[in-house]
Parts: sequence; C-alpha cells; structure tokens
Amino acid sequence: MEKLDLNVQGMTCQGCVSGVTKVLEAIPGVNSINVSLEKGHVSLNYDPHQANVELLKAAIREAGFEVVP
Repeated sequence: MEKLDLNVQGMTCQGCVSGVTKVLEAIPGVNSINVSLEKGHVSLNYDPHQANVELLKAAIREAGFEVVP
C-alpha cells in the first residue's frame, strides 16, 4: 500500500466530503480514505498495482473539485 496526501479546493460542505469519498471508494485498490473539509485535505492508502496518483486526481477533478499542490 502507498499513502497519498492531496490538497483539494472547492469543498464547501459535508456533501462535498461525501462526494469526494464516494468517487475514491469506487476506484479498485483504494482504502483508508480521510477527507478533511476544514483543511481541504484528502489522505488515503491505495494499491499501486490497481490505481495510480493521476487516476486518483482525475476522479477528484471529475467530481468537480480542484487538486492543488
């Protein structure tokens, strides 16, 4: 398992947190998702044989949020 920490902009409510969590849970190999609305931060563990960083970022973008450095 690999750990990934991302800064995400555009989350304004618990519905946003649920949306980000849902899109990430749908990706095979992803687990231990922690989304912080207050910090605009997403932490997760994933299996690099099943998912990659670009796929995870793309899923967040497709849900309507921005991944920032």
